[in-house]
Amino acid sequence: MAVRGVRGAISVTADESALVREAATELLREILRRNAITDFDDVISAVFTTTEDLNSAFPAEAARALGMNQVPLLCAREIPVPGSMPLCIRVLLHINTDRTPRQIEHVYLREAQKLRPDIKSAQ
Repeated sequence: MAVRGVRGAISVTADESALVREAATELLREILRRNAITDFDDVISAVFTTTEDLNSAFPAEAARALGMNQVPLLCAREIPVPGSMPLCIRVLLHINTDRTPRQIEHVYLREAQKLRPDIKSAQ
């Protein structure tokens, strides 16, 4: 098995803790589904970032609620680049997998699809 990174992002409509947790859950479930990750022992770690306008909840709470209790998780603030997408949660999962880099599906949902129009899974 190789170690691979899987990226994803999702937007929310407002900075409300329930919306942040629901969006992070939706994003993680879709990443897991599209990449056939069924065992959290294959998830090495996860790094979440949020834009500065999101501070009502930690996106990592969603990972814990899904059962990633032994996975090291980290939340951080995204760089506030002028003109960047607001109300956005991003994640980078490090996984053990037999998939090649071309077989990994990066997942961009809702308004975050605009971040990577070059990636098929963001369409």
